[in-house]
Amino acid sequence: MSARADDVSPLTEFRTVCGESPMWVIAEQCLYWTDWAESKVFRHHPASGASSHWNLDARPGCLVARRRGGLALACANGFHLFDPSDGGLTFVLDPDPDQADTELNDGKCDRRGRFWAGSMHSAATEPKGALFRLDADFRCRRTGPPLVLANGIAFSPDDRTMYVGDSGTRRIMALDYDIESGAVSGSRAFACVAEPAAPDGSTVDEEGFLWSAQFDGWRLVRYDPEGRVDRVIDLPVRQPTSCIFGGEDLDILYVTTARFEQSARELESQPLAGALLALDVGVGGLPEPAFAG
Repeated sequence: MSARADDVSPLTEFRTVCGESPMWVIAEQCLYWTDWAESKVFRHHPASGASSHWNLDARPGCLVARRRGGLALACANGFHLFDPSDGGLTFVLDPDPDQADTELNDGKCDRRGRFWAGSMHSAATEPKGALFRLDADFRCRRTGPPLVLANGIAFSPDDRTMYVGDSGTRRIMALDYDIESGAVSGSRAFACVAEPAAPDGSTVDEEGFLWSAQFDGWRLVRYDPEGRVDRVIDLPVRQPTSCIFGGEDLDILYVTTARFEQSARELESQPLAGALLALDVGVGGLPEPAFAG
């Protein structure tokens, strides 16, 4: 089923060059997201309408909440901790110091509080990326299949499947996941995306369906647990980048977007490009776990 989301409006005045990694933080009842291209973190509190942002010294691929407060970030040069109260960014570690032409990109936490982030080849042409698991004790492990441009990490409600997108190969993979040990195995094809679109950020709803923002595709796609297309929502922006459920009842789908490497003429027909959008898609989401470290 395909539908067009014509009644969307921007939640803030911010326009990102490449908005990414929306994260609803239940403890604060607010949404955080990043601008990968301009090294910024944003926050919006829907109830009050208050918004703020911070400039970083490192390019943020993704962010997650921390159980003890603040955020954890996977940046181009490694994992960091971030304190919104003063904008402090604390370097933790570089998980792949011998690989000069890769950087961390998208990620999420599992329900044991492990922070998973995927990496990408800087030129997005070679499968030099991988998955990295940062545990609560700040030990890090490299694992998973080789990736060109890791994106769309998400977990099934039963904790038995990890979804990983590769924007470089236009594939979404499903990996067997052991929540007790944090081990992944058995990578298999879940969905393929036709050019020019590529799978970007994703989230899983309360029914176990995967929502995929498809960069350069003007759309969100909802897949059932077998990888079949359940629904397509056409958007008024060419570059949706990621999505997350939020709001008091987790029934709002927030969507980050980009205006990356588009000309002024291309953007004339996309006044919402780079904006944070909110959609009612008729289904709710699941609470996103926080990093235990």
